[in-house]
Amino acid sequence: MARVIVVGASTGGLPMAYDIKKTLGSEHQVTVVSNTDTFSFVPSNPWVAVGWRTAEDITFQLEGPLRRKEIEFIHCAAAHIKAEQNQLVLADGRVLNYDYLVLATGPKLAFDEVEGLGPDGFTESICTTGHAMRAYEKWQHFCENPGHAVVGAVPGVSCFGPAYEFALIMDKDLRKRKIRDRVPMTFITPEPYIGHMGLGGVGDSKTLLESELRQRHINWITNASVSKVTAETLYVHEHDMQGNVIKEHELPNNFSMLMPPFKGVDLFKEAPEGLTNPRGFVTVDKYNRNATWKNIYALGVGIAIPPVESTPLAVGTPKTGLMIESMVTAICHNIRDELAGKEISEEATWNTVCLADMGDTGVAFVALPQIPPRNVTWARKGKWVHLAKVAFEKYFIRNMKNGNAEPVYQKYIMKAFGITRLRSD
Repeated sequence: MARVIVVGASTGGLPMAYDIKKTLGSEHQVTVVSNTDTFSFVPSNPWVAVGWRTAEDITFQLEGPLRRKEIEFIHCAAAHIKAEQNQLVLADGRVLNYDYLVLATGPKLAFDEVEGLGPDGFTESICTTGHAMRAYEKWQHFCENPGHAVVGAVPGVSCFGPAYEFALIMDKDLRKRKIRDRVPMTFITPEPYIGHMGLGGVGDSKTLLESELRQRHINWITNASVSKVTAETLYVHEHDMQGNVIKEHELPNNFSMLMPPFKGVDLFKEAPEGLTNPRGFVTVDKYNRNATWKNIYALGVGIAIPPVESTPLAVGTPKTGLMIESMVTAICHNIRDELAGKEISEEATWNTVCLADMGDTGVAFVALPQIPPRNVTWARKGKWVHLAKVAFEKYFIRNMKNGNAEPVYQKYIMKAFGITRLRSD
């Protein structure tokens, strides 16, 4: 019998647990270790932050669904990896032995890298459902006394979609409240241009998203960094293509939501040599396996992926749902084959199909593969994208709550887009 431990139980870790249990069967033990006892559908957080969803709409308790699938659940943070002993040490001192360790931790939100950033400072966040709930409280007060709104990201972010979504959802909510005319809005981003999204653009995403921001009277600053945030002001530097500061902006801070830099979680502060890069992200080979510790696999936002191109400011490469799901499939097949004495061969298909909601419409991005040059690349706008994302939210949460190990993104989104081939080769 092999023991597989999955660390993390979000949109990567929970499908990983279900799929590896189904793939390996009842003769092998699967354990999920998570510092939270609740699953939350993170893509819905922008809706939570304006009150279009509640936390109860997008969350459920993890223990019941996991135990029904005969998966052990341990609600405790992981504190240290003893890779030479094949052991995971928990925050409460317990030591778990493993044959395979799968790291699906997600990132640490490095608010501390910018003075005044984050919920403990003077900006809001939608990176967790708890943050989004707090943002909604601030949003309600803001709508009673409107002013200038700032939305965007700071250097070091590798997920720009939620920032664009939230800016456009805010615009829609303000129009519903009939107070849009009282809220000047500015979008700030370290991207070299609007619609870059850490991917070098997808199709005509630059023109499409610039047009959306322009039509909705949202100003923008690209190649932007934030030096400091106070209760009254955001201090923003605008850079040229060589990274030199060419202009300094002081924006009123009546309501601000900024995506923070990402880095590796605290579990990797004293990581075994060869496990992580200097930023704390787990390094993996083409099989999603660490090259030094070959019984450690990793997936999702917590893995190291190089930027798609050089940019003046740090712009990370996103790890989208379809891409993460393909990592889950690859890891399951590789562990199964290794246990059967076979050479591992399964590689994740680094493709992107993204549904970005805009409140009353939306944009769909397709990049096959995600990193250029691509076989397929396009972006389309329409109300159907908004409706598709609403439907997918319900579909995904229901599948996770029921313990469904089917590849949700492949079954739903790829069918909707008529994509029949995942492989990028």
